[in-house]
Amino acid sequence: MQVSPPKELSSYIKHYLFLDNAATDIQKLRLFSDGNTGVVFSLKSKLISDINDYKVKNYLPSSFLYGQLNGFKDIYSDNEIALVIVVFQPNGIHQLLGIPANEFQDSIINIDEIFGQKGILLQEQLSENNNYGKIEVLNHFFRKIVNEKSIPNQLLINSSLDFIIANKGLFSVKQLVEYTGYTERHLERKFKECIGLNPKKFGNVIRLHYFLKLLKDKSDETNLTTISYDAGFSDQSHLIKEFRKHTGISPREYLYSTGKLANNLIKTFPDTF
Repeated sequence: MQVSPPKELSSYIKHYLFLDNAATDIQKLRLFSDGNTGVVFSLKSKLISDINDYKVKNYLPSSFLYGQLNGFKDIYSDNEIALVIVVFQPNGIHQLLGIPANEFQDSIINIDEIFGQKGILLQEQLSENNNYGKIEVLNHFFRKIVNEKSIPNQLLINSSLDFIIANKGLFSVKQLVEYTGYTERHLERKFKECIGLNPKKFGNVIRLHYFLKLLKDKSDETNLTTISYDAGFSDQSHLIKEFRKHTGISPREYLYSTGKLANNLIKTFPDTF
């Protein structure tokens, strides 16, 4: 289930996700970049970061923040799970915390290192409520943060994001420089600080997800080559190379051999343990 936040939080939070899985065998979940960061609350059992050759399982914290990903990350489940995921806007976590977003890049951080004791209390409150109550708890928590903080001016970043998204990730840095009136160096610095990725890498993620939208909506008569051109890739081999870099699999594997839990979270076949 996906739920939008109230209007006053929509500049910071894209949506809330509620994911449940009753399976108790080992499940491999692959997280890849969608241009956003998030906080995951695992309310029934902990997720696993990796399982080594000796079958030793390294568990993730019950609640954690994940930063921008350069590629993909595999996590595992070996029990019933109930996840609540707060998906932030691309610059949302920087606005709320005031911490440079590139400090979180490719990182998973325990929630108490971010929100302190309030984060632990939030986890407990989420565990005690139904989905409607969870939404109210989350809205109250983030409203309080917004009301207590001085939110930085994000005009440059917001207008740049609008430009990149409107162009579906297909743009040159020179075009962005001309559009904003700022130098390439300044834009790079602001993007790393506010989003955690430079403009071009962020654009590549947006283009990938535009392709995924076209793939999801395609008719039986539409082939992969046509969609790759429509998404701005020079040819199908270019698409496959970029797709593998971000997800670790080919577009056809994504389409036919995975379960889609969210825009950037898929269930794949686990390795043999």
